[in-house]
Amino acid sequence: MVNTDPHGLFPYRAIVDAPKIQWPNGARVAVWVIPNVEQYRIEIGNPSPDIRNHSRRDYGNRVGIWRVMEVMAKHGARGTVAFNGQVGQYYPRIMQAMKDLEWELMGHGMTNSLPLAGMEKNAERAVILETKKIIEDHGLAMKGWLGPGLTETFNTLDLLKEAGVEYVCDWVNDDLPYKFNNGLYSIPYSIELNDMPLFNVPSISIEDFERRIKDAYDVLYEEGETNGRVLGIALHPFLIGSPHRIKYLDRALAHIAWSDKAWFATGEEIIAAYRAQTGGV
Repeated sequence: MVNTDPHGLFPYRAIVDAPKIQWPNGARVAVWVIPNVEQYRIEIGNPSPDIRNHSRRDYGNRVGIWRVMEVMAKHGARGTVAFNGQVGQYYPRIMQAMKDLEWELMGHGMTNSLPLAGMEKNAERAVILETKKIIEDHGLAMKGWLGPGLTETFNTLDLLKEAGVEYVCDWVNDDLPYKFNNGLYSIPYSIELNDMPLFNVPSISIEDFERRIKDAYDVLYEEGETNGRVLGIALHPFLIGSPHRIKYLDRALAHIAWSDKAWFATGEEIIAAYRAQTGGV
């Protein structure tokens, strides 16, 4: 029977009651940076080709991603990619670059033009398994998942568990990982530090985006003195990778990297460290 009660999916836990977490090398904050490397279809949902939206997003794959890669490498931040499976089919150059940088690929559906919401169970299972196969065909493992547009069905969590996924990012409700009742882990993702909602209408300034990242890190750094914290920074290369924005990401990551108490990690590494210290709780 499908569980439609969120309180039946995971237990409530106040952050002040969270287990004591110590990140590697005494870091107070585990920082993971999530480039959303996506494929948008030109035809879905439109009687004519949606050139404006497709080409705007394709800028991220042709130009923006390369700026993002350069800035992240500069500060020692390996990416955990929210990965549309069709990127693996159409952009071999990007795939090779991500492998060279030792970025992690977590599933993000086949295309961001098709959310999971409303999808029949077998169709959703097929999307998850097809995305997983493409990642595996490139010699990597799909440990994590972010739904396209953070969408799920009431079947998603169990289908992900069935597919061997270890963690999911859709539940943006904590500053530490926690465990679902079915054994999956939730990892702190972000809508608050996510260029997609923040740069759309009404848009915040790019200076404000930089300030928000720095301010969030500073607060988590202080809290991390007593218990570890996780900071997720969600990026879309067609937005943050534009010429007028990229230097602000550089500045924000420099602020974090300057501290000796930040651990730039992938999602898989964060969950492994958390699980090792909590005994799977």
